[in-house]
Amino acid sequence: MAETFDVIIIGAGPNGLAIGAYLSKASQKVLILEKRLEEGGGLMTEQVTVPEFYHNTHALYMMMADMAPVYKDFELETKWDVHHVFPDLQVALLTRDGRGVCFYRDVGKTCQSIAQLSERDAKAYRQMHGRYDEMMKRILGPQTYVPMDAAPLMAAKAQATELGRELSELAERSPKEIICDMYEHELVRTAMLYMGTHWGLDYAQSGVSYMVPIYLNRMVNYRITCGGSHRVSNALYKSIFAHQGQIRQSARLKRIIVENGQAKGVLLEDGREYRAEKAVVSTIDPHQTFLNYVGRENLEPAFVDMVESYMWEKWSLNNLHLALNEVPHFKAADKNPDIDKALFCILGFERVIELTDYYDAIIAGKLPEQCGLTCTFPSVHDSYQAPPGKATAYISQMAPYELSDGGKDKWYKREFRAARAEQIIELVSRYTTNTDKSRILKSYMTTPVDIENKYASMVRGGYKHGAYHPLQMGYLRPNQDCSHYRTPIKNLYVGGASVAPGGMVIWGPGYNCANAIAEDFGIQKWWSELGMVTSAIEQGYI
Repeated sequence: MAETFDVIIIGAGPNGLAIGAYLSKASQKVLILEKRLEEGGGLMTEQVTVPEFYHNTHALYMMMADMAPVYKDFELETKWDVHHVFPDLQVALLTRDGRGVCFYRDVGKTCQSIAQLSERDAKAYRQMHGRYDEMMKRILGPQTYVPMDAAPLMAAKAQATELGRELSELAERSPKEIICDMYEHELVRTAMLYMGTHWGLDYAQSGVSYMVPIYLNRMVNYRITCGGSHRVSNALYKSIFAHQGQIRQSARLKRIIVENGQAKGVLLEDGREYRAEKAVVSTIDPHQTFLNYVGRENLEPAFVDMVESYMWEKWSLNNLHLALNEVPHFKAADKNPDIDKALFCILGFERVIELTDYYDAIIAGKLPEQCGLTCTFPSVHDSYQAPPGKATAYISQMAPYELSDGGKDKWYKREFRAARAEQIIELVSRYTTNTDKSRILKSYMTTPVDIENKYASMVRGGYKHGAYHPLQMGYLRPNQDCSHYRTPIKNLYVGGASVAPGGMVIWGPGYNCANAIAEDFGIQKWWSELGMVTSAIEQGYI
């Protein structure tokens, strides 16, 4: 006889864990099913090089740790000992001749760095920082943790306030236009355009540029988790078990059971069946959810068309993880010692045209000779992640999933991977004194196809579970019928990164989905509305 639960959740990534944690603590009988052997999704910390070197093999930067409700609601710091490092120097763009422009938590220090290049840009940054911080606190942050309104209603609300009108005007311009109009110096423009687009925005596309204030605000608000990113997912995992929730790994789904238009449970490939008294929740992508597991026969043709038209990202990531025999030293740190403590370093891009040419090339499936990347040395900020005197490196490069001269299969070729790793290491070594091949104990690479193979919902290596495109953001993510976490199948909910507000470890989809289920089934919430949400509603911002 099938085992019965109140709520069954498909996927134990950040959002699936958040939904399970909220509802299990609300006295619901919760089952989470995870395809992989380990819960956490992209929140992975692994020893993939040599023992005692801990690598965050996917998610590293916690960009909403100061706003996301899960941190406070589950007492992650005080109860589960989850702590974050918040480095003073957040981002540095370094040049080939040993200079750098630095972006600190402190706006004054950032302006001092920028002023060495352009007094005008320093003043522009101070103004932008204040304005974007206000947008983040009053509108964009609160919007992350409420269901999205339909576009006409959002537009009407935006027009009612000066701040909203300003944000709407930004959305109608491209990231490149916004940044190049704001700044004059090439290094400042390049750094800002990189940070404003790196997480999935097309530099030339309008319509979603309301994300630019988010990314440029968050670029000086990154944290990393002490002990590795997996500590965050592990804390939620513990909370779920503390409230009698269950998580079962290596669970391969065969189908979502639909009877008379209602989701009733799930059937696994090994024949196990689980029934849901209230809800089935999918945190995986819409193609798998609806086309593979619900089945076209249970869906209207128009809805199937919407699901089939869902778009994946234009580029993915090629990441290289290193175990280093020494703590890295940047040549630019001889002039500014802070740079050795920078969290996020941009290397290889010094002009806007270099960056945009690179974007154009990877979208066309090419890997240009003139390349750039970002690097972080997590153990510099958290000594747990490497033995004393040693270091871990996280080097990330935007890359195409399909290569024009060999397709995705080229990523599997050992010679190509080795050559790619060597090129990345050589580039980093140009900017440092001690990260050449002789100082590397071992390396581990994850390519776009590796990402897809490891995380089934990251189709084509899409680390946000779907493109950030005007036709599938906000109320349209993943489509107009599912953006409020409910679906055309009664009692089937969606709560993963394919749903508004989107990807990255921001917790919005999971939090909002848990709220929707609680409201629909009269489940008493033990958590309260976020203060910033209440304030934004009262002021008419959302």
